[in-house]
Amino acid sequence: MEKSIWECIEIRQGDITTLEVDAIVNAANTSLLGGGGVDGAIHRAAGPELLAECRTLGGCPTGEARITAGYKLAARHVIHTVGPVYKGTPRDAQLLEACYRNSLELAVQHKLASIAFPAISCGVYGYPIQAACRIAVDTCLAFMQAHDYPSQLIFMLFSAADREVYDRYRAEKQRQ
Repeated sequence: MEKSIWECIEIRQGDITTLEVDAIVNAANTSLLGGGGVDGAIHRAAGPELLAECRTLGGCPTGEARITAGYKLAARHVIHTVGPVYKGTPRDAQLLEACYRNSLELAVQHKLASIAFPAISCGVYGYPIQAACRIAVDTCLAFMQAHDYPSQLIFMLFSAADREVYDRYRAEKQRQ
């Protein structure tokens, strides 16, 4: 793997709502009207204007992505994507990959240089973190090798255990 790509990717642990980036990605539900986990945290931090804009979008199917302003967040935009509820089928992986790819496509369309992702579908949607990590990292690496945007990508993990999974996979990929 090209070293320059890895220089553009960070793995952190913390609160995604505090990041000063062009866009943070929200692991949303299909209504886009807020929920638990990272979705609820983003809506609370952004303020009621985010919910008002989301109401105008008409929802979002699983695997797709929508973009809004960031309002009271440090991030300029929120990219909302709906991950799959894990059922252990090949379709789950396809839909999760589409979440990352479609979010990155919006970053290209809007010329967003920096983007931060949570571990999509790994909370109440039950996607196993190891499998989700592989999909997230592999999809983002391939995308960044083929596009100019984004130039900075952060995987912002909520727990130390999740960060450890990402750190281990990054080390494995860098040895290849």
